[in-house]
Amino acid sequence: MKHTPLYNEHLKLKARMVEFGGWEMPVIYAGVIAEHLAVREAAGIFDVSHMGEFEFKGPDALSFIQYLTTNDISKIADGQAVYSLLCSEQGTIVDDIIVCRFNPEHILIVVNASNIDKDWDWVTSHKKGNVAITNRSDDFGLIALQGPKAAQILQKCAGAADIPAVKPFYLAKSAVCGIEGCILARTGYTGEDGFEIFCPSKDTPKIWQALIENGAPLGLKPAGLGARDTLRLEMKYSLYGHEINDKTNPLEASLGWVVKLNKETDFIGKSAIEKVKAEGIKRKCVGFQMIDPGIPREGYGIFPTHQRTNEPSGQIGFVCSGTMSPSLQKAIGTGYVPTEDSKTGSKIYIDIRGNKRLAEVVETPFLKK
Repeated sequence: MKHTPLYNEHLKLKARMVEFGGWEMPVIYAGVIAEHLAVREAAGIFDVSHMGEFEFKGPDALSFIQYLTTNDISKIADGQAVYSLLCSEQGTIVDDIIVCRFNPEHILIVVNASNIDKDWDWVTSHKKGNVAITNRSDDFGLIALQGPKAAQILQKCAGAADIPAVKPFYLAKSAVCGIEGCILARTGYTGEDGFEIFCPSKDTPKIWQALIENGAPLGLKPAGLGARDTLRLEMKYSLYGHEINDKTNPLEASLGWVVKLNKETDFIGKSAIEKVKAEGIKRKCVGFQMIDPGIPREGYGIFPTHQRTNEPSGQIGFVCSGTMSPSLQKAIGTGYVPTEDSKTGSKIYIDIRGNKRLAEVVETPFLKK
């Protein structure tokens, strides 16, 4: 398995390590609930160095990104980041990404760790125009500092930089702990305020150690993949391989808000998504809350609360993700159901180890911020 620049730091902290997308990553340090609540109430620090980064430079960088992704990158400012998708010609999701625009001739995208090789092949095979594409995944360490005290902690390590002045989904270049060449993005995957810090790979441990030292008195805790999953699920953020994959389209995944069908330039998958929109989606990814006891888990079957003759097996969908929410103390989950069952208040059954348990479709995010 691959190791991030922070692998030895996780071992020192006695993290429990697991395989994730071909990487050996920390799933838990002190405990998922303690780590989760630290992020909600103070701050948590995550190693996300396994994520991939592709850099685009040249006169046609912007036009190529416009062709490659669903969001309209021409509408954001230099120094701004935005969530977007890579889609296939069939309109299905190749990956969900963050696009960082430094200027029209210099753009960086962040891709999911398990998709780095696939995405690289996809991007390079569709290259258009005068643009140089570089896979910089090994050059960067990436640390996510998340929580209401994240800016306060980062300010202690960022010298003269005005950290509070960086707006959400904007970028800043600053030295961190004396390390030059860092990029600070006010982004994250938890629903809290926070920053993702791109830094030179070899210097990542020094920055990690300094952030923990400065943040510990304010309640900062290192957090693993377990807490990352419960935090993102409370916000109903999609996770590739769960809510989205290469069989799902953005409209049924409730990601139509990042698909700009009205942008002037064409993009890969645009016509296919337009067709889906015109015909109407047949299923939808919803959030649900358990009414009966039980915790939903990935792959569990979803059943209607009334008999249907057109569903011989009875099953109408499946659970994508589920957990006991540490913030809400309720069992929650996401899943695909027919559009007729997707309205808020609709009742469904979740098959939990052979027992059908009642649940209700609810508004999301589950945790209102």
